[in-house]
Amino acid sequence: MLKINQVEMKKNLEEYSKVEGCPVRNVLDRIGDKWSMLVLLILNDADVLRFNEMYRYIGSISQKMLSTTLKTLEADGLVLRKVYPEVPPRVEYKLSEMGKSLMPHLQGLTAWANENMADIKKSREECIERG
Repeated sequence: MLKINQVEMKKNLEEYSKVEGCPVRNVLDRIGDKWSMLVLLILNDADVLRFNEMYRYIGSISQKMLSTTLKTLEADGLVLRKVYPEVPPRVEYKLSEMGKSLMPHLQGLTAWANENMADIKKSREECIERG
């Protein structure tokens, strides 16, 4: 019995090293960058936003990075982009149903981070002091 568990454990450990074989790692690689989670949280709060509105809300992101982030989130099916045939064109972004289903998890992570940030900072400082 123990040998079977060791074989299964080795198989699982090998799968963790493959991004395409690990859905959690794949998703975290996509939304765990510097901007994606923030964009998702802002879209959740605002419902629908135009590019420049989002750009102003975030403030510290470049237009190129915001555009890249939105394209990635759209490619993953988390954000919907709607273009209105006007001059100049009006483009709006909102969360898709899949994006909305992700929000309770991101909000939980946000709450956890807010609750634990002081302890995390303290632990980091103590680690630096220990060298």
